[in-house]
Amino acid sequence: MKQTLMLSAALALGSLSSAAIAAESDYALIERGHYISTASDCVACHTTEGGAEFAGGKAIETPLGEIFAPNITPSKTGIGSYTYEQFDAAVREGIRADGAHLYPAMPYTAYAKITDEDMKALYAYFMQGVEPVEQASPESELPFPFNIRLSMLGWNLLFLDGKPYQADSSKSDQWNRGAYLGEALAHCSTCHTPRNLMMAEDRGQLLGGASLGTWYAPNISSDVNSGIGNWSEAEIVSYLKSGHADGKSQAAGPMAEAIAHSLQHLNDEDLQALAVWLKSVPAVSDAGDTQPADSHGQALADPDAVLMEPLPEDMADMSGAQLYEAACSSCHQADGTGAGGLPSLVNNTVLGRSNTDNLVMAILDGVKYRNEIKTSYGVDMLAFRNELSDAQIARVANYTLENFGRAEVADISADEVAVLRNGGPASNLLPMARWGMGLGAAVVVLLLLVWVVRRRAK
Repeated sequence: MKQTLMLSAALALGSLSSAAIAAESDYALIERGHYISTASDCVACHTTEGGAEFAGGKAIETPLGEIFAPNITPSKTGIGSYTYEQFDAAVREGIRADGAHLYPAMPYTAYAKITDEDMKALYAYFMQGVEPVEQASPESELPFPFNIRLSMLGWNLLFLDGKPYQADSSKSDQWNRGAYLGEALAHCSTCHTPRNLMMAEDRGQLLGGASLGTWYAPNISSDVNSGIGNWSEAEIVSYLKSGHADGKSQAAGPMAEAIAHSLQHLNDEDLQALAVWLKSVPAVSDAGDTQPADSHGQALADPDAVLMEPLPEDMADMSGAQLYEAACSSCHQADGTGAGGLPSLVNNTVLGRSNTDNLVMAILDGVKYRNEIKTSYGVDMLAFRNELSDAQIARVANYTLENFGRAEVADISADEVAVLRNGGPASNLLPMARWGMGLGAAVVVLLLLVWVVRRRAK
């Protein structure tokens, strides 16, 4: 009897031990999935301002209109009924559980490179580590013909490489980890690579810079003048972790959000691996860039000269120098060198690139950190969208370029500011698609007429 009790106790303890091991294993898998989700910045698109995490409903601005991100919590209105296979198809192939195609605003062309092991961990996290939220997302309504989701089938055949990341045996483990992070999880090329006429990435110009409609994702290839080839690995790591690289640049707009939600939370080894990979990306150069973006400009020799200028009768007619003195100098100093740890405009990459959109957008919308970045400046740059007119913003932007940055690009017009204020330039993709469909239909009709004429002739 005693032996029987001991055996029963041992079996019970063994069962408890197995359950504990399984629970620990599940927890480790969920935690790994959480890290992968963070590296992939899922929260940025699938969470509205002040809304429940991953509950969807956020409008993603695209050249064709707003695309609403769906609820991806494990709820009835989210992905609670998704099998692993359906989840995998949505993330890596852009196909929902109902068979409908997703638009590439969801970067599944990058996520297609996620490994099977990481996909299983990601599924475990979303099904077991995310709080379910019952909230339906608005349906995306794009203009014809893009409202026909089946059209994505042809686009995917042309531009989707569905193979998971394959390590390059000629490179180090650190480089391969950085490439996997950059190409798959962090999907750097989604924003920083220019697009062709079909809105697919131009892989021949990998990380060569691209417009996001309003903000501009700059060239981050290894080119010394056009890219970040003159940045050290330590400077890249600092930027990814804190949102600024001393004496070079600070994050703003979508990049500040990516750092706040995703990149700053990566471990140091992964950030270092990303820096190693970025330094190796083939250089993409612009012939007009004759020196690094962070080498333009110098401190203003006589910053007090503007105080001697008489003010105009109408304050709306203030010069760029007067506007700078009134709105900018308290933080950036009259000579442009910054104060109290706030960024200098001299040798600042935002003033050293040929594309000036980010300068205008920083003035329009400000630079918002909200203390989300661990070692940010801690102070938001004010938005002047409601305080300054298009002409005034053009004037003060040109003044900063002429005096602290790349003087030859100081030709921003009020019309250009107005375009950015209103969401960026209109896309040619819609009229091109409709024109192409019309041409295709005309060709089909012509071929049918030829067939009918020949049939009658016979």
